[in-house]
Amino acid sequence: MQTAGPVAVMQPRADLDSMAYGQPYNAPQPVVVADSGGAIGALRNSFASAPAPMPVGYAAPARYDASYHLDAGDKLRVVVYGQEGLTNSYAIDAGGSITMPLIGAVPARGRTTAGLAGEIAARLRNGYIREPSVAVEIEAYRPFFILGEVTAPGQYPYVPNMTVESAVAIAGGFSPRAKRDVVTVTHTEAGGAMRAVVPLGTPLAPGDTVFVGERWF
Repeated sequence: MQTAGPVAVMQPRADLDSMAYGQPYNAPQPVVVADSGGAIGALRNSFASAPAPMPVGYAAPARYDASYHLDAGDKLRVVVYGQEGLTNSYAIDAGGSITMPLIGAVPARGRTTAGLAGEIAARLRNGYIREPSVAVEIEAYRPFFILGEVTAPGQYPYVPNMTVESAVAIAGGFSPRAKRDVVTVTHTEAGGAMRAVVPLGTPLAPGDTVFVGERWF
């Protein structure tokens, strides 16, 4: 899956794999992605913090947003250059960590992909690999939730560039009693949860909860 900040550098998995297994690597050109804005974008920005300094060379920003904060349910591709046994896909568990060979559990919740790459490299450098080069990208985002007056409420895979309207469509559309002009969205990050009443065109983030209310007439 692929997707908001002003700039995101997209790194295809094939390139990361070639880095891991020692093949020549040609970095792709940066791709500029327009800021999607919207109420939830504003909420997301209010929680965003600068990424931690990286102690190593490679760290691919997240496809969704360079300041996107990881959490349980996100699936990552971690590449350690020249280390086939460490290069793999890792899911962030309920405790907010990924578990890798040699270094064990590495806290991922609340970090950016760059920050996580730096942490992995620092741990590998501590007695395992002299000069580790690490890249992290997001393979799949954590799901979103939609509740209330839709045909099939529940949990669904997050799709990049989603809006409230597309989330409703994925859940089978509005029920006959649904209030169709605005919904309530809850967005959670390390700094806490924010709730807002937003129009249907509002972009969603991974892990958001959409609640469709009932109309009164």
